[in-house]
Amino acid sequence: MAKTAIFGRTFDPIHSAHLLVGSEARRAFQLDKVLLVPAGTPPHKEGPEASFEDRLAMVKLACQGMEGFEVSDVERDGGKSYSIFTIEKLRKPGETLYFVIGADAFAELQTWYRWKDVAAAVEFIVVTRPGHVYEIPEGAVAHTLATVDEPISSSEVRRKIAAGVIPEEIPAPVRRYIEERKLYGISGRVR
Repeated sequence: MAKTAIFGRTFDPIHSAHLLVGSEARRAFQLDKVLLVPAGTPPHKEGPEASFEDRLAMVKLACQGMEGFEVSDVERDGGKSYSIFTIEKLRKPGETLYFVIGADAFAELQTWYRWKDVAAAVEFIVVTRPGHVYEIPEGAVAHTLATVDEPISSSEVRRKIAAGVIPEEIPAPVRRYIEERKLYGISGRVR
């Protein structure tokens, strides 16, 4: 039976910690595929700075040549990107579907739209720090991925880019794309 993990984020922009999480999840759970899904309009947070098309392009650039990684544009329509809708669109018969999620977001699972349907449809891979404890709601199956501890956030990356510094955590093809498209307030020369 095929094993696929949905790894959805705003990816605004994608950076090395995202790629590390995907790689570690694939290795630890022997996944056939990690499907990166840039979010359309996330219901629980402020909208992304870069357009969907720019974020999709950056994710594709970052994943080039990465075995077992695929990119989906399933949330392109621009509506609220509720996880259950994405899961229903991506689910295939005879496949075990996983959902990669941070411990902070997993702690809020019971506030999600149709969260019980989400919990029934997937097994969660909860990305957390070693020793972190979290509650697993009744009906959910959760596995811990505690091998990734890279403290970088997309919001911090955006702040640095706006200040004229593209951090080394940005893959080279994504860096070039950001510079060419002048994303995140970048202007002039960057360091």
